[in-house]
Amino acid sequence: MVLQTMIVRVADSLPLAASMQEDEQSGRDLQKYQSQAKQLCRKLNEQSPTRCTLEAGVMNFHYVIEKGVCYLALCEAGFPKKLVFAYLEDLEREFSEQYGTKVPSVSRPYFFIEFDTYIQKTKKSYIDSRARRNLGSVNSELHDVQRIMVANIEEVLQRGEALSALDSKASNLSSLSKKYRSDAKYLNTRSTYAKVAAGAVIFITLIVYVRFWWL
Repeated sequence: MVLQTMIVRVADSLPLAASMQEDEQSGRDLQKYQSQAKQLCRKLNEQSPTRCTLEAGVMNFHYVIEKGVCYLALCEAGFPKKLVFAYLEDLEREFSEQYGTKVPSVSRPYFFIEFDTYIQKTKKSYIDSRARRNLGSVNSELHDVQRIMVANIEEVLQRGEALSALDSKASNLSSLSKKYRSDAKYLNTRSTYAKVAAGAVIFITLIVYVRFWWL
């Protein structure tokens, strides 16, 4: 289930629109997660990963950044990642079409609060049982969710640095991993060539030996 949705301007963390499940209806106290969401948004910048999942115990934060706007959702940890990112990209398309040109000029928080109507309607369509059954066909052009960066919300908030720094470290690890695979492939190739060369030498030696033996 999607329990909270926030739309925020990345440049200054200004909230543009929001929607959340009532505490009584969800049966949970969401104040802690609301606070974490606000802190997270303040750590975003132009260098932050454009798609990310942050684990928060029994909950997960997921976000998408497009055209300087962050679309953030708080969900139960078991809610399918592919479904929530399809939901966020749906919101991004509609919000960008309706308000994209106005985003840079607004100064009042929740200036587009009327967008909550669309958020609520879209949220219901994505948590509908039929949508969950048809998960395999949801947004076939959606990015590979297995490649979306995953981090821990507490570690990110306590680190005291922008999320972009974490992304940079992840990129460095990815580069090192690629270099390791490349080096391993090169060594394996050299080993194969060495084995082939050794076999060829033995074969030629045997041919020469047999030829001179019979002559």
